[in-house]
Amino acid sequence: MLTCIIRYHIDPAKKAQFEHYARNWGQAIPRCGADLVGYYAPHEGSSTLAYGIYNIPSLAAYEAYRARLADDPLGRENYGFAQRGRFLLREDRTFLRLASGPHADMATCQQGEPA
Repeated sequence: MLTCIIRYHIDPAKKAQFEHYARNWGQAIPRCGADLVGYYAPHEGSSTLAYGIYNIPSLAAYEAYRARLADDPLGRENYGFAQRGRFLLREDRTFLRLASGPHADMATCQQGEPA
């Protein structure tokens, strides 16, 4: 399994447009075959960094997913919305593989057991 992390540099005056864009991806991405973790807008600290994170089985699956997304009506509309709105100043994609798993049960540590 691969995790795609998209780092966006956004126009801080257009944060609401980015949030609209993110909500649209919240519908289109899962429908087109990726396991969406979420889209994250600036809250504290940097006012220009935002992230989109999703899981995909492989790079081959990613290519098929991207083709479905390009054919999806909401996907096409969202690409156009970003072009017209010019709120995305830069977009970088990184594919990572989980190296820390399997993870401990969070409840174990909360009950006073050593981490």
